[in-house]
Amino acid sequence: MNRRLLLTLFCCLPLGLKASPSEAEAKLRSAINEVLTLADRASTNTALTVSVRPVLVRYVSFETMTKRAIGVGWRQFTPAQQQRATDLFTTLVIRTYIGKFTPGERPVIDYKIATTPAAARVDVPTSLIYKGSRYAVTYRMEQIGGWKIADVVIEGVSMIANYRSQLDATFKQSGAEAVIRSLEQSVSR
Repeated sequence: MNRRLLLTLFCCLPLGLKASPSEAEAKLRSAINEVLTLADRASTNTALTVSVRPVLVRYVSFETMTKRAIGVGWRQFTPAQQQRATDLFTTLVIRTYIGKFTPGERPVIDYKIATTPAAARVDVPTSLIYKGSRYAVTYRMEQIGGWKIADVVIEGVSMIANYRSQLDATFKQSGAEAVIRSLEQSVSR
């Protein structure tokens, strides 16, 4: 290959990976609007959990979240264990998320200026008012087959880091099957 062409491609590569705050924010707004529309229609949290799962699977990279929540031990999971852990973690996160909703009550969301702390990541900070309380929520969006939510930081606490402190310790102490059992227990509660 021509050196000049190779140098041109190499120099332009970062430009192709540059994060677009407006695209990421638009994707996030779309996800939140879809979830809120479903929440408006749901009569119970159980019904909402069922209806919202396919929407969240489109907008959230649960595999990325699970991998990061488990930490370095993820590489020692078999593909079947990785899939099982991802399925369980997805269920756990969705149930936890939906458990915060009260059917018929809608939060007020104020979107702040998105930032690009990394080449393929956009942080979209919001201020959320729900049931009279204000929460600072930042959605970390990454290019994972399109813009997807890869973490949620609530009041300065990363959801992934919070789960990692639990799951990584379980893995280090007892291995992959113990992590899966822990997730199964959390889902069954």
